[in-house]
Amino acid sequence: MAVTIKRITLWRGEIENRAGELAAILKPLAHAGADLQVVMGYRYPGNQSKAAIEVYPVAGKKITAAAAAAGLAASSMPALLVEGDNRAGMGAAFARALADAGINMDFLVAQVTGKKYSAIFGFENDADTKKAAAVLKKAAAKKK
Repeated sequence: MAVTIKRITLWRGEIENRAGELAAILKPLAHAGADLQVVMGYRYPGNQSKAAIEVYPVAGKKITAAAAAAGLAASSMPALLVEGDNRAGMGAAFARALADAGINMDFLVAQVTGKKYSAIFGFENDADTKKAAAVLKKAAAKKK
């Protein structure tokens, strides 16, 4: 499988950092039939009382309404979803390619499951996101 790179919109909400908050966010999405591919939750460094939840995908009237009712909104931070077959050194190759192109990431979440690689790269602006998509595609095509 070739590496696929697509622009995505994460849906994000700021919440109190306490037990049950994630379940409260996910329940209406599940009832609306959302099949989430990404769920991220994290506490803010330096502020243990606040946290953020980010999910993807949110699409369709029913799921969009459920996400909004749960306190989520489409994030303005541009992001790319990168998926494909894993190979040793892929993450390093992506990081080097972005660095060499002068592109700074706002965040990265990556994982390997079995033989598949999946990552979400967040960027500061649309121009960097567009440039990063081309850079990552080129880096993915290179052999070790």
